[in-house]
Parts: sequence; C-alpha cells; structure tokens
Amino acid sequence: MSTAVLSRADAVYEQLKRDIAEFKLVPGDRFSENEISERLGVSRTPVRQALTRLQHEGYVTVMFRSGWRVLPFDFMQFEQLYDLRMVLETTAVRRICEDGTRVDRALLDELAAIWLVSPERRSSDMAQVSKWDEDFHYKIVTAAGNAEMARVHRDVTERIRIIRRLDFTKQARIEATYEEHAKILRAIQRKRGDAAAMLLRAHIETSQAEVRKITLHQVHMAREEAHEKARAPSRRVTSPSRARTSR
Repeated sequence: MSTAVLSRADAVYEQLKRDIAEFKLVPGDRFSENEISERLGVSRTPVRQALTRLQHEGYVTVMFRSGWRVLPFDFMQFEQLYDLRMVLETTAVRRICEDGTRVDRALLDELAAIWLVSPERRSSDMAQVSKWDEDFHYKIVTAAGNAEMARVHRDVTERIRIIRRLDFTKQARIEATYEEHAKILRAIQRKRGDAAAMLLRAHIETSQAEVRKITLHQVHMAREEAHEKARAPSRRVTSPSRARTSR
C-alpha cells in the first residue's frame, strides 16, 4: 500500500477524531463512507482505513448495510481511565517534589505562568482553558522525567478528551480549575509531595464526579454550541453594516 494512501488515511483518522472530540459527531450519529469521502475530498479507501482504526479504539461501529455509527460513551471505561490517570499524576508530583535530576523545571515554569496569575488575568475562554487544563496535567507527568509514564498518560488523555471538554461548559468549573491548579503548583514549589498528591487526587476526583453526571442532552447542547461558533464568522461576513456598527 502506498505511503500517500496511508498518509491520507492518517489525515482522515485525525479529522474524524477531532470531529468526535469537538462534538461535530456525537454518540448515535450515523454516516456512510461516501458522506465522509465527499466531505473530506478523498477516496473511500483511506476513509475505510480510518474508520476501521477508530472502530478498534472504540469510537465507532459498522452497521450491516447501514454505514457507521458513533458509539455511546463507555462510562465504565472512563472510570478506569480516570483511575489510571490518578495513579500516573500523583506518582509524578511526588517524584517532582523529591527533586530528582530528571525533573524538567522549565515545564513547571510554563504552568506557573498560566495558572499562578491574578483573577483579572484569568481567561474565560472555555475552549482555551480546556486546552490549558489538558496541557497542565500532561506537563506535570512529563516534568517528572519518565518518558513511558508520559506516553501512557498521553494515550489516556486522548481517550478521555471528549468527556473532559464537557467539564468546561460552565464558568464555575473554569474558576475552580484555576484555584485548584494554583494550589497544586504552590505545593510543588514548596516540595510538599504528599500535599500536592492529595490536592491533585481531589482535583481529579471532582472532574470524575462531573463525568458521572453527563447526559446525552449535554452532548447535543455542546454540538449546538459548536455549530453556533462555526456559523458566527459567516454571519459577520454577510452583515458588514452590523460589523461596522459593532466597532
């Protein structure tokens, strides 16, 4: 099989995974290979390869003579992934506080620059804070200096990304995240490993509890919000007088 076909299959795979993470495709949605092929401007071969890969990862399933369907959330799997994430991250903060020679201090400084800021400098952009939150947890593990732990954590992060983004649909959760991340970083700066691990565990457990409350209605609401954001620029373009007035 040619490298070009594999490259297109990888591109389709990444795009469909983004579509699921950004709620453009939600649990229960059905679609055909032809629809994806036409939308992305590729042949059916890379589309089928990408979908097969997503099927193996538990995102979609093939329907006999009826195309493909996005699978419902597997909340038991999410519970297990959150447990694994907790083990990785609490182990990482303890190692960081032991001041090992492999600790990446530059990563910790990057996190402090984002999260240890005054309230008026905090971002209220839910999408941005969601991305920063994901980076916070990954960089904590990476800073500990164990490449295999970081690799496993990245895989866990990818598998729970969609559910974590639903945790950032409320302003209160953004404010709480800033406060909790700041406490964790200050404990790390003071080299209080047990305190940092305890704070991190409580932080993850709070997010895990929010995941248990997620409903299909919230997922569809998130999709509507994503569609609204996608349509907003086009509305501004078609209404120049309104745009001039707003300026």
